[in-house]
Amino acid sequence: MMSKLLLKLKAGNGHVIDVTPASAGWSHVGFDLYRLAPGETVAAATGGREVCLVFVAGRGRVTAAGAELGLLGERMSPFSGRPYSVYVPQGCNWSVTAESALELAVCSAPGRGGKLAVRVIAPEDVALETRGKGTNTRYVTNILPETEPADSLLVVEVITPGGHTSSYPPHKHDTDDLPRESMLEETYYHRLNPPQGFAFQRVYTDAGADGSRDLDETICVEDGDVVLVPKGYHPCAAIHGYDLYYLNVMAGPKRTWKVHNAPEHAWLLSV
Repeated sequence: MMSKLLLKLKAGNGHVIDVTPASAGWSHVGFDLYRLAPGETVAAATGGREVCLVFVAGRGRVTAAGAELGLLGERMSPFSGRPYSVYVPQGCNWSVTAESALELAVCSAPGRGGKLAVRVIAPEDVALETRGKGTNTRYVTNILPETEPADSLLVVEVITPGGHTSSYPPHKHDTDDLPRESMLEETYYHRLNPPQGFAFQRVYTDAGADGSRDLDETICVEDGDVVLVPKGYHPCAAIHGYDLYYLNVMAGPKRTWKVHNAPEHAWLLSV
């Protein structure tokens, strides 16, 4: 039986992934994915939510809050450079018309009444970061980190080379216990290169006194899969020969990323 935390792409073009707070059983994060053919358009209103449009692959013309933002997107694969993105605050309309085959992620979370402006986040605007070492090395692109303005959203891309781990040592952010830990829901949108590959993600909570866990799922992810992380630790492993990309969307009651590392694995941080 397939895990309830795993979502598969719908066949064909159009609205191929649809995660709402209601469907996920949580309060903050929404994630939609569109695959459009040249000339096709997707349009929506943000309502009471803010949105970050991420050009996963392909090019499109963007309008937001009545402004023409032009032709955006330059990479044809999530494995070939940094993305274009667009931040759209609550209370705005937006539309994207594909000029090439386009894979567009729509990341959303509650607005907080902020008065932020629409803005294009160009590839040169995002910070690149290398985390870990050895076979725990991975490459991070900070699209919408907490150092950049938004009401709720945190958005990041990660590429994990084949044979490496990421989101590791295992960490969690499911408890509102600042400054030690923040409560953030999270989605992982996975891509594989080459696409016939697979990877693994485990989502699990601490063991109780009897050794049992409230949640313990080990998921085999394929190209285009989405994994929901409502709570618990959530490490990933890319197998030899297949690089793993994922797009993370996080949001919670407070916009900060503070993690708690699994105590039994925290020693890995010092080696």
